[in-house]
Amino acid sequence: MRVLVTGASGFVGPHAVRALSESGHEVWSTDRVASSAARHLVCDLSDAARVRALLAEVEPQAVLHLASVSSVAQSLLDPVHALRNNLVSACHVLEAVRAAPGTRVLLVGSAEQYGRARPEDLPLREEQPLRPASPYAVSKVTQEYLALQYRETWGVDVVLTRSFNHTGPGQSPVFALPAFAQQIAQAEQGKQEPILRVGNLDAERDFLDVRDVARAYVLLLEQGESGSAYNVCRGVAHRLRDLVDQLVRRAQVKIRIETDPQRLRPADVPVLRGDPTRLRERTGWKPRYNMETTLTDVLDDWRRRVR
Repeated sequence: MRVLVTGASGFVGPHAVRALSESGHEVWSTDRVASSAARHLVCDLSDAARVRALLAEVEPQAVLHLASVSSVAQSLLDPVHALRNNLVSACHVLEAVRAAPGTRVLLVGSAEQYGRARPEDLPLREEQPLRPASPYAVSKVTQEYLALQYRETWGVDVVLTRSFNHTGPGQSPVFALPAFAQQIAQAEQGKQEPILRVGNLDAERDFLDVRDVARAYVLLLEQGESGSAYNVCRGVAHRLRDLVDQLVRRAQVKIRIETDPQRLRPADVPVLRGDPTRLRERTGWKPRYNMETTLTDVLDDWRRRVR
């Protein structure tokens, strides 16, 4: 297929472009910023006319819509920005696709849509009620319903994900694990005190490697059932404290851990653990990277960046 990837300069974008290319697809990418990559076009998705022109120029058979404000913490600080950015960009993509019948859209959502799950609800399945606990989560729930409305009203071919936490090389330190890795790498180089400042380490999250996530998106573009939502997850929850301990053990200097009140959220989901059965049965996907490898790669990535 000819696939257009939005938000291609973000964290997942380069991994998705690589996975699509390795699967034999012709990949076009777009973002607000220019890129030296082949077949990359600059587009601000808040500009409806520009989005329509972009799709008319590329004529994609599928769109992988990654462009999004993706930080829960940032959405709590600026909810209007998160809601406006995520909903408007998704609406403009869906409107442009509506004018190009037959174009498939994979709309990437989040496990944050499930909100505060009860222990008896775990692992979370796609039938679980959605209880968003942040503006980011609200934007993703609304985006999903908007996509389903376009499918019901206009026949747009949409596949949905509810992607659980993922990390890997290239991730912003706005997120927990790369933030910890950055601090360790800076301490190793003497650029900060050997103190790791952390938030709530009791939270449990179902982490995947971004490279496994990218491969899942390729398979869902190829094989996902239109109108269905898929958990993209490992099915195992890791306590952040245990992951921090693993990173600290890899450090080349002695690290002290301190809680930073500024890193605590006013509303935090205690446990997120998903059931990947629907994804696995539909596509045959399963993760290839274990957490030990991923943590090593994240820390090595930050060592390179800090140097």
